[in-house]
Amino acid sequence: MKSLSTKQQAILEFLRQFIRDKDYPPSIRDIQLGCKISSTSVVDYNLKALERLGHIRRDREVSRAIELLDGTGRRPSTIPVPIIGTIAAGEPIPVPSADTWSNIDYDNVVEVTEEMTGGKAQVYALRVKGDSMIDALVNDGDIVILEATHSAADGEMVAAWLKDTGEVTLKRFYMDGDRVRLQPANATMKPIFTDPENLEIQGRVLTTIGNRG
Repeated sequence: MKSLSTKQQAILEFLRQFIRDKDYPPSIRDIQLGCKISSTSVVDYNLKALERLGHIRRDREVSRAIELLDGTGRRPSTIPVPIIGTIAAGEPIPVPSADTWSNIDYDNVVEVTEEMTGGKAQVYALRVKGDSMIDALVNDGDIVILEATHSAADGEMVAAWLKDTGEVTLKRFYMDGDRVRLQPANATMKPIFTDPENLEIQGRVLTTIGNRG
């Protein structure tokens, strides 16, 4: 299949993020502004190319009617990810177990594409309560999709359990000498420093779905 140009890749990624955040497609003008494209005619030209290559489907009679496809002209398949709780300071989150994925409550799931999960097997979701990560575009009421893991690299966003205070928090993880620094993405909040033995990573954030409520 023909590869996409840099501009087409940027438009496709903008479409994915916009639809993920807003739950409806962008307008031509939204795409022009969001991708810093010179004119709406250039946007339209590249959308036609993306449609021809099987990445999107459009209804030109309806405003904002852009549907994402999987690159072969088919709708991307989705995966049900269980929402197992809320992540908020002072409240423990349920620890995912084998039953989390073998006995999914289909009344409490979020449907995501395999691209959003990165092909990871043990993936779960939490609702965010609070605004400690607002500068990372994670807002109160959003849903974060996490991989169940006990490890993380510097700069990754994690769900971290602080054993001494019983606090769970969503922060970026950093090793800072012999301590761990949990860094908020909010200029009004200070980082948390703790010993590695006091910390349990319960998940690594893969993506965020904006609050649609």
